Amino acid sequence: MKKAISRLWSWVFSERMISVVSMLVILLVWETASLRRWINPLFFPAPSAIGRTVLTQLGSGEILVNVGATLARAGSGLLLGATAGVAFGVLLGLFTRLRRIFDPIIGALYPIPKLALFPLFLIFFGLGDTPRIALITLASFFPILINTIAGARQINPEFFEIAQSYGADRKTMLLRVVLPGALPSVLSGLRLAVGNALITTVAVELMNASTGLGAQIWWAWETLRTTDLYVAILFTAILGIGSHYLLEFLSQKFLPWQTDHGKPSATNPIPEI
Repeated sequence: MKKAISRLWSWVFSERMISVVSMLVILLVWETASLRRWINPLFFPAPSAIGRTVLTQLGSGEILVNVGATLARAGSGLLLGATAGVAFGVLLGLFTRLRRIFDPIIGALYPIPKLALFPLFLIFFGLGDTPRIALITLASFFPILINTIAGARQINPEFFEIAQSYGADRKTMLLRVVLPGALPSVLSGLRLAVGNALITTVAVELMNASTGLGAQIWWAWETLRTTDLYVAILFTAILGIGSHYLLEFLSQKFLPWQTDHGKPSATNPIPEI
């Protein structure tokens, strides 16, 4: 009996349970304040009204079309940016002279707000999704590039010597030493790139798009349909949370020897090369 009470007590005061209860309390206060008009329901509609709008848009398929458009643009740009970032990052990480040539260029381009380049992309690529995807690709490219360079540079030189002593050629060295050694940094860069891709996608859709979550946010603001605006923000947040847990899954699958803090765990030590 005491053990059961102790387990119940631990469950009630667990971090996850506290987070859930805190969120429910916030929603309850928000609902009460909006229904009693302590806050303006035009700007802060009740969560129940937002929920009804979610069901309506799911039934009509409107929100699914916008989520699909945003995912397609963000996914395409992220895939292109990640592929180029890893490939170019490995080259710059391994070849010092090449890195010295491109370091000033990277340092000059990286701090530029990517949305400031969107008019140029419209001139280069015209209208349509091509300039949007190109901008998302650029926003995703730099975080992965910089992290891949750092990951390739920090590989222990002894690993290369050991691989060479076993007769490994360049392809084997790349696949069995460089990429696995740089993978933790690549995944860290991927986390940043996913966030950049989603932010840039919604921002570009706000500026120039007829579909997507950003377009729905802009259209809802223009017509003062704030429940539609909150629905678009809600689904943007859901995409962000979903990408976070997907990357957690990938980290556990491809880096099982690391804990959440990036240190080797006792149950999953770093495998020997």
